[in-house]
Amino acid sequence: MRLCPPFVAALSTSVMIGCSAGPDFERPDRPSATRYTAEPLALQTTAAPGPGGAAQTFVPEMDIPGEWWTLFQSPQLDVLVKEALRANPDIEAAQAALRQSRQLLFAQQGSLFPTLSANALGQQQLASAAASGMTGDATMYGVTSGSLNIAYSPDVFGGVRRAVESRAALAEFQRFELEAAYLSLSANVVVAAINVASLQAQIDATRDIIRIVGDSLRVVRLQLDLGGASAADVLAQEAILAQIEATLPPLQKQLALQRNQLMRLLGRSPDQDRGETFDLAKLKLPTELPVSLPSQLVEQRPDVRAAEAQLRAASADIGVAVANQMPQFTITAALGLTSAGISSLFVPGSGIWSVGLGIAQTLFDGGRLDSQRKAAIAAYERAAAQYRGVVLSAFQDVANALRSLQIDAEALRVQVAAEQTAAASLRLAEQQYQLGGVNYLILLNAQQTYQTAVINRLRAQATRYSDTAALFQALGGGWWNRRDVDPKSMGEPSRFSLPPIQDIKLPRAGR
Repeated sequence: MRLCPPFVAALSTSVMIGCSAGPDFERPDRPSATRYTAEPLALQTTAAPGPGGAAQTFVPEMDIPGEWWTLFQSPQLDVLVKEALRANPDIEAAQAALRQSRQLLFAQQGSLFPTLSANALGQQQLASAAASGMTGDATMYGVTSGSLNIAYSPDVFGGVRRAVESRAALAEFQRFELEAAYLSLSANVVVAAINVASLQAQIDATRDIIRIVGDSLRVVRLQLDLGGASAADVLAQEAILAQIEATLPPLQKQLALQRNQLMRLLGRSPDQDRGETFDLAKLKLPTELPVSLPSQLVEQRPDVRAAEAQLRAASADIGVAVANQMPQFTITAALGLTSAGISSLFVPGSGIWSVGLGIAQTLFDGGRLDSQRKAAIAAYERAAAQYRGVVLSAFQDVANALRSLQIDAEALRVQVAAEQTAAASLRLAEQQYQLGGVNYLILLNAQQTYQTAVINRLRAQATRYSDTAALFQALGGGWWNRRDVDPKSMGEPSRFSLPPIQDIKLPRAGR
């Protein structure tokens, strides 16, 4: 931390120039870890037959494409993500927040420059002689003046520069908040589309199972008529059919809610649903996945970069608080004309000027300024702790995604095998039951096992796609390979204080 001696300004102006109060910000050290899990993970996942079952290979330090969702090779998904990034109001709000923060930065930069103002005054006054204890007629006189005034507060101790630094850091924070909004939105659209596809597939599979069980019910009823089955067998089959049919409405509800969520992400209202459908089997699972080093992750994650920007702003705020405890200097100057009327305003001898230098030092304020300095230090310590927490959460997200990819790949392999076994068992049970080789309980059990296996396999497939999206999101989503910031959101500093002409509304005549 570099601190200016409290009263060095009073001793030498040359020492004062360039002095900056408070600490100079230093970026946190990059993590030294080389992996995210306690033990090394396999570089390839398990493979399984069918959609979503491809083995995935982890490629260390592989770059992430800006439009990472295109790796699923779904034109429909690509269209929806682009629509969301274009129409979602949260993105528009984040762009506006960045514009606001940039303009506040420009406003703070203006404090480094002198303020130039123009003043004009025209006054006519009738003075009463009686008011002065004199007799006679009242006297009329006027005063007309015009001047240019300059006011400047030299940034002796760097408080203004620290304030500019703080504002610049907050603008950087808003920029990475925008990147985080883009990343979150794109990932949420991908996951929502996967969920829609999964739920629709589960509904279709449930309807197929209902058809299978319904066919079995007709067989049991036929056997009842022929004396080969009992009424209890029919009731049991009707019960299992009713149970399976009861699972359909909850799936339909989930699908409806998920579609409403998707519409919200796309910037549409639920009534604007155009019925886009997704086929889980047509999504391609990326076979090569990036794995960034922990030292790279802190550069890639928008939330980590945003937390770092907040830390820098908090560091600069300490400097502002320290500078406020130092002497405050002001320089003023005025140049103008004054006379008894406009006609004599420009005659020789009407000119006026003034120059002033002021210095103020707070000696006693009940500890207000010092408490503000201590509060700024505490805010910095809080921001530092929050930064470390964000970094740990980032590592956790990546570790969770890597673990999930490994374990869920194995889970899908097991579920596919379970479904194949259940399907073969159901076919055999149906054949044997029709021939009288097994009792009815075996058929019911086979039907229930097959239904469960199909639904679990579909969910396991969807989970592998979602795990892949989660890894891309955890690694930062490749925002550095995109241009998410609208150039208008960066703004340009203004030079003058006059408002735009279109913002000036004069009163209309008669009002």
